Amino acid sequence: QEQLVESGGGSVQPGGSLTLSCIIQPIIFRFWPMGWYRQAPGKQRELVATITNSGVTNYAASVKDRSTISTNNAKNTMYLQMNNLTPEDTAVYYCNFKKGNGDFGPWGQGTLVTVSS
Repeated sequence: QEQLVESGGGSVQPGGSLTLSCIIQPIIFRFWPMGWYRQAPGKQRELVATITNSGVTNYAASVKDRSTISTNNAKNTMYLQMNNLTPEDTAVYYCNFKKGNGDFGPWGQGTLVTVSS
């Protein structure tokens, strides 16, 4: 299995927006939900949002009202748009898929999002 590759991170001021991208493998997305996860300094990795190939989405409470997860199947790409960013959103963001047995696919290097003034 190839590692997933994330992009789009960067430094933004509080209140700003970012859109993260991840190249997805269609054969994987056919079977397993894809998602965005993040790990802040000194904290465990946590779920941000997931999406199934039928378009069902799920969000962490901390991002639900200001984030949108989506896919462009023609481009084999998954996106995470985040608005009204706060310093608490500072983290390395990863995309991945989760199998029915709870196992994740291989983790990539992630993309760093830093929110500061």
